[in-house]
Amino acid sequence: MHMEGVRDGDVLNAEQERIVHRLEGDLKARMAEVKPKRYAHSLSVARTAQDMAVEYGVDPFQARVAGILHDWDKVVPTHELVSRARDMGVDMGVDLELVAPLLHGITAAHELPSLYPELPQAVWRAISLHTVGSDKMSALDMVLFVADGIEPLRKGSAGIEHVRDMVRGHAPLSEVYAESFCGGVEYVVQTRRYLYPGTIDIYNRLVLGRTGA
Repeated sequence: MHMEGVRDGDVLNAEQERIVHRLEGDLKARMAEVKPKRYAHSLSVARTAQDMAVEYGVDPFQARVAGILHDWDKVVPTHELVSRARDMGVDMGVDLELVAPLLHGITAAHELPSLYPELPQAVWRAISLHTVGSDKMSALDMVLFVADGIEPLRKGSAGIEHVRDMVRGHAPLSEVYAESFCGGVEYVVQTRRYLYPGTIDIYNRLVLGRTGA
């Protein structure tokens, strides 16, 4: 998804480039050795999010840094992640053990502002929503959510390719997000995994919103 000819200097100022470089270095130190594929994925999401931000009129710096940091807590063992979420008072209406794969964005968004106070709240919101989604997503939220699903290192499926084609065709961002979200629901059902009840609520509200009901 990286746009040919678009360089960081074309969309980021010098201070933003400095912050991006620092965040990438921090992520490398935290993740590159223990989860090299996840590290590569994170950098790819960041680039894809930045490119999408340029296309959709979203702040490219915020999209880039949200992409870099979105999987920050993927290196945390599941039991520790669940324990942290409980300590934070995270309430998803079900036993957190059941939704452990959804927690890393929420915990990272809670912990990272103290490490990077220079980054705006919009970045932490996007990170907190990149796994669970919402029917009230900001443009930045949608960009990160979609970029996570379509970055070029992710193996393509028919659904993923369709979303990639929508982005290439400059489809409205809200429609791209809805398609990506629904594709995620289909994947969970097809693989017979636990479907978070909140996902069903979001899906229904998205459908009602699109039909005008």
